[in-house]
Amino acid sequence: MDLQATTAIDVHVHVHADAHGHLAVDDELNAAAAAYFRSEVPQPTVGQIAEYYRTLNIAAVIFSVDTEATTGHPALSNEEIADTAAEYPDVLIPFASVDPARGQAGVLAARRLVEDHAVQGFKFHPSLQAFEPNDRSVYPLYEELQSLGVPALFHTGQTGIGAGLPGGRGIKLRYSNPMLIDDVAADFPGLTIILAHPSVPWQDEAISIATHKANVYIDLSGWSPKYFPPQLVHAANTLLRRKVLFGSDYPMITPERWLRDFEAVDIKDDVRPMILKDNAIRALKLDRTERTA
Repeated sequence: MDLQATTAIDVHVHVHADAHGHLAVDDELNAAAAAYFRSEVPQPTVGQIAEYYRTLNIAAVIFSVDTEATTGHPALSNEEIADTAAEYPDVLIPFASVDPARGQAGVLAARRLVEDHAVQGFKFHPSLQAFEPNDRSVYPLYEELQSLGVPALFHTGQTGIGAGLPGGRGIKLRYSNPMLIDDVAADFPGLTIILAHPSVPWQDEAISIATHKANVYIDLSGWSPKYFPPQLVHAANTLLRRKVLFGSDYPMITPERWLRDFEAVDIKDDVRPMILKDNAIRALKLDRTERTA
């Protein structure tokens, strides 16, 4: 990947379908997400994402989410996502998803995915996967990721998945309180952690954690920047100027829309390139020789 030529790095992009037509989540959850985001959500494959992001000259961190244990819906193949991403090394950065419910099998799978398929990080969705991030039973998996030197990206705050359905389809928001991840950050100081999304209704908690823990970052995906909580904008300009990352949540929100709305946010000129690219290079260890402002 030519980091000099790439204009931005989108650290939060969902693979919604594989090349065989299988979808990441079932029709009911897809419909609920579309209603929440007030748009028809496309179902892009890895190849389609690559071609789209190439036209924008933006790199993309891609992943699906393994929710088979909680939803019964078969997960997309981590191996297939990573191997297809390898065909587009100029634009795609593959992450994987391992459900903590897999226990030791998940730990072994994580190592195989990194060593044999060049996976560069892991995505967790505590609400969809129905686990408390600080549950000690998950610690062997975090230990493995820390040993492998790859980051963990956690969904935090509200989720559009299940929104508006009776009981939210059983999805519990409390699992995505970032304070549960503070324990993980403290117990695994060598593990890079990314708190995904403005963490409403726990935004202040997320800011506090990212300020206190050197190994914690925040991505700005899932919301149009014009709706960012004011304390998040202030933190991004000051204490967290090196800890905040551009993420769109594509295909729910397109990077074009996100970047257009970001232009109107009161972010300092010297901070913008940090958010759009430089901080991600550091957090993801994309170029250990990279020197940012």
